[in-house]
Amino acid sequence: MLSRALLVIALLFVAPVVPANAAPGCSGYVALTYDDGPNPAFVRPLLAALKAVRARATFFDVGARAEEQPGLVRETVRAGHWLGNHSWSHPALTTLPPEEVTAELAKTQDVLREITGRTPALFRPPYGDTNAAVRDEARRQGLAEVLWTVDTVDWSGVPTDAIVRSALGAKAGGIILMHDGYQTTVDAVPLVVKGLKKKGLCPGRIDHRGRVVAP
Repeated sequence: MLSRALLVIALLFVAPVVPANAAPGCSGYVALTYDDGPNPAFVRPLLAALKAVRARATFFDVGARAEEQPGLVRETVRAGHWLGNHSWSHPALTTLPPEEVTAELAKTQDVLREITGRTPALFRPPYGDTNAAVRDEARRQGLAEVLWTVDTVDWSGVPTDAIVRSALGAKAGGIILMHDGYQTTVDAVPLVVKGLKKKGLCPGRIDHRGRVVAP
């Protein structure tokens, strides 16, 4: 038989580490994220779908679109979700000169702060296109760069069940990439949250260091 010490060591390797502040039934957290909004045709249905399953998400908004749809940005925040900076015009940032990278991030910070009274702490480069210069500029503006661990490729026209299958590949601490411009993505919300909960995972928040934590 294993000695008590060996048994403790064995359990450390097989038992999941549950966050100290985890909600009942949650052995870990994953982040639901939605890019490219606010899209006037889909933001409200998406917010309603998230509310129905009591899930919160991070919306990486494009500055120019936020300026056009300030009411939707405010609704997103009032619903308890978090906002991130997704640049002003959604360019490939690594192709731009430094001063344009600065403006893309700064203008978006300014408009989201003006609309909500809050300054975003998270930044996602369009297309995941980044390098040391982009990351350094984001840090200079007080932003943590956030990419993803699971890409649902919902933008490509895949059906809802394919989005769900991809999302359910997430592990604790994972970040799921989706977009707010597709009905298939809206329809996936209850199936994704239900499937994650079966795995003991719950929707979480991305902190200022880019880590997924309890909401």
